Amino acid sequence: MVQVLVIAIVAVLAVCGLFAVTGVRVVRQYERGVVLRLGRLRNEIRGPGLTMIVPGVDRLRKVNLQIVTMPVPAQDGITRDNVTVRVDAVIYFKVIDAASAVIQVEDYRFAVSQMAQTSLRSIIGKSDLDDLLSNREKLNEGLELMIDSPAVGWGVQIDRVEIKDVSLPETMKRSMARQAEADRERRARVINADAELQASKKLAEAAGQMSAQPAALQLRLLQTVVAVAAEKNSTLVLPFPVELLRFLERAQQPQAGDGQPAPVTSAAPPTASAPPAGANGSTPSDRPTPAGAPNGRQPAAARGSGPGTPQAPADRPHPSPPPRYAARPRPAPPADAGAQPRSDRLTRH
Repeated sequence: MVQVLVIAIVAVLAVCGLFAVTGVRVVRQYERGVVLRLGRLRNEIRGPGLTMIVPGVDRLRKVNLQIVTMPVPAQDGITRDNVTVRVDAVIYFKVIDAASAVIQVEDYRFAVSQMAQTSLRSIIGKSDLDDLLSNREKLNEGLELMIDSPAVGWGVQIDRVEIKDVSLPETMKRSMARQAEADRERRARVINADAELQASKKLAEAAGQMSAQPAALQLRLLQTVVAVAAEKNSTLVLPFPVELLRFLERAQQPQAGDGQPAPVTSAAPPTASAPPAGANGSTPSDRPTPAGAPNGRQPAAARGSGPGTPQAPADRPHPSPPPRYAARPRPAPPADAGAQPRSDRLTRH
């Protein structure tokens, strides 16, 4: 009888030990335990440490209270100024109410991820490209408010939302690069023009100071010569004073006004006179030549034997035949032409 009682006691203790072992749970410091007894939520939230539940009756769900870092997949969208962009972001959130995170939503991580994607697409369509590139702080705040509004009911607090990268098309990148280059060139030209203006003012002041002392200009000239010669150049450039040129020009003006040199004219060569025409209007060279006459001349007997032909005196010299070619004079060159006239061209009479 005693043995049966001892066996029963040992069996009860074994069952109690087994029951106690199966009902013990450990909750970590960064976790909270939500107990569902027969499917019903217990008001008591189990804190960190060792806790007991009724095996087969209670069910313990642990909720992590640490900040969760979740990347938001890249979203394609069109901005308000009709530019196609691809934007991705990252979201930081944590659970502040373990019971709501278990009861109000099936999977709070998936719910936050989907809400972040839709909010990101919405914020892209409401913003300009310049805002996405330069005013991200404002967009991050707006995106955080859009995600945090429904997440509060899930027991989730959105800690921070950051836009990571904005991807632009290649054509847009080239256009922006050209715009930035043109803007930099414009600023460089403005700065250069401003420097030229300031330099001109300083040069004007220096010229005013040098005009009071002419020796200062000569000293400046010597300094320039020394600076040029110090670079081991084989060529030395000496500036010529403009005042000396003006002095020489004024000195030549009275000489030009006293008297003008007479224009030089060239005499035309004498022109040979034409031979007298015969009785019938023909020249001696045009008369028919009898056969046997050399050099086209008539014999003396033939020239003087005709009837009615006047006889030339014996002491009268016979005139020489006129030349077939005579020199035609060229017009005289202008008075200021210093070149000699070219040889006359022979023209046929």
